[in-house]
Amino acid sequence: MSVAGVASRCAVETLRTVAFDALTAEELDAWHRLRAANPRLDSPYFHPGFASAVHASGRAVDVVVGRDARGEVCALLPVHRYRRGGVGPRGWAAGGSLLRPVGWPGADFQGPVLAPGTTFPPLKLLTGGVRGYAFDHLVEAGDGFAPWVESRRPSPYLDASGGLDGYLGRASRSGKDNMGQARRRTAKLARHAGPIRFHADTVDERALARVVELKRAQYARTGVRDYFAEPDRRALLTRLLHTRDGSFGGVLSTLYAGDQLVAAHFGIRSDAVLHWWFPVYDPAFAAYSPGWILLRELVAAAPALGITRLDFGRGDDEYKRRAKTGETEVGQGVVTRSPARLMLRRARRSLMSTVDASPVGPPLRGAVRRFRAWRATNGQGAGR
Repeated sequence: MSVAGVASRCAVETLRTVAFDALTAEELDAWHRLRAANPRLDSPYFHPGFASAVHASGRAVDVVVGRDARGEVCALLPVHRYRRGGVGPRGWAAGGSLLRPVGWPGADFQGPVLAPGTTFPPLKLLTGGVRGYAFDHLVEAGDGFAPWVESRRPSPYLDASGGLDGYLGRASRSGKDNMGQARRRTAKLARHAGPIRFHADTVDERALARVVELKRAQYARTGVRDYFAEPDRRALLTRLLHTRDGSFGGVLSTLYAGDQLVAAHFGIRSDAVLHWWFPVYDPAFAAYSPGWILLRELVAAAPALGITRLDFGRGDDEYKRRAKTGETEVGQGVVTRSPARLMLRRARRSLMSTVDASPVGPPLRGAVRRFRAWRATNGQGAGR
C-alpha cells in the first residue's frame, strides 16, 4: 500500500532510537517515501542527506523511528542529544539530557518526517533520561506538538518559478524596486571594480572559505554567536559543497567584480527548493547593495538550476520582508513534563517580545542583542 494510503489512519505506537548510521535500508526507504508524501516537508532540512552530512561531519545524529500497530515505519525524527551534568540555569535535572533537532542551531526547518494524517506522540520522546525536546523552527506537518508550541513566527520565501520575469510579476512593490535598483547598481559596480561574473552553482573550496571568513567577521561585528567557531560546522559546509546526488546537495553562488569576490551565498537544495542559508558580502562594496545584486542574479538563474522556491528561513531581516512573495509559520517551544518550566519559558519569551517591540531606542536594542548573544553562548540559540 502507498504511504499516502496508510497516512490517513496511521498513528505512531512505538518509538526506537538508533544512530543515523545504524538505520536499516527499510528505514531509509521509508524516510524518502514519507517525505515525498508530505508537501510540507520539501525543504532540504528534511532530506536524509542533511542528517547524513551532519552525522558524518562529527556531530552525532540519532534518529527516533516510529512504527504503527502493524510494525511499519510511519515517522522519523533526527535529533542531537545534549547531556546535562547538573542542575543549571535552565533547570534540567542532573544526569538528564535534552534533545535538539538535527543540525541545531543551524536548522531553519525542524520536526518529524511523517505523512499527512499521522499522529506523533511527543511525550514518548521523554524516556531513557531525556527531559525535553526543544525546537525553534518547527514545521507543524502532523498533529501532536501544538500543546508545546510557545510561539509562532513567519518564515518568508520567494517564489522563483519563471525566473526573474516570473518573480517581478508577483513581487511586492518593494521587491520590484529593489530588483530594479540592483540592476542599476550592477552597472555601477562594473564601472568601479571590473566586469561582473556570476556563478550560480560552483564547487570552489577557496570561495567557500571566504564565505566562512566574511560570515565570522559579520558575527563579530554584530555580537552574534560565531556559528563557525565549531570545526564540525565548517566541515559540514565543505561536505555539503561536494554532495551531488541529484536530489540533495550544497549550492555555492558567487558574484565577482573583476577578480574580487563581492558577494556569495551558500545554501542547500532538495529538488526544486533552495534554502537561503549563509549569504555574505564584502563590506567594502556595501554602497552597491551586493546582496540584492546576488539575489537578483540567482532568481534569474533559477529556471536553469531547476529551482522554483527560495526559502529564506525565519528572521526579521529587512531584505527578507522586501523580497518575499509569501511566508509559512514555524513554532518555538519545548516538549516537557514540567508545567512550571513551560510557564517560565513562555513568560520569558513574552518579555523578550515586548522588549523587541519597544521604541525606547538603540541603547536598549543593543543591550537585547548582547543578551541574546549571551543566551546563544549558553546553548539557547544562534544567528546567521
